[in-house]
Amino acid sequence: MQAVDTLTPCPCGNQDSYTHCCGPLHEGGIARTAEALMRSRYSAYVLKREDYLLATWHPSTRPASLKLAAQHPSPTWLGLDVKRHKDDGEHAVVEFVVRLRYGGGKAQRMHEISRFVRENGRWYYLDGQFPED
Repeated sequence: MQAVDTLTPCPCGNQDSYTHCCGPLHEGGIARTAEALMRSRYSAYVLKREDYLLATWHPSTRPASLKLAAQHPSPTWLGLDVKRHKDDGEHAVVEFVVRLRYGGGKAQRMHEISRFVRENGRWYYLDGQFPED
């Protein structure tokens, strides 16, 4: 797990500090929206919080492990851009683009349309599609 400066803007791109944005969710808080959960999951990837990623992944689609610590080279996360968020109360879709770099390579972008479900008052990531750009 990577340390984060609690005074700088949150890794998810929110200008609030990590302590006031994704930090409380990483410590067990409940995301109010699927977009907030998706942003906190992005921050968890940046900080290598595999525990949080697995805990917020719906059990029906959750992998046994993500093996983030074994990634070589591990990605450098460069930013998140949320394109849209659609929510009907129990299901949601969040479309976003992240930028990342592996080792000294060129920056890449990953475009995902993620599906979320809310159960017992908590949002969970279900799965995602990667549209061709």
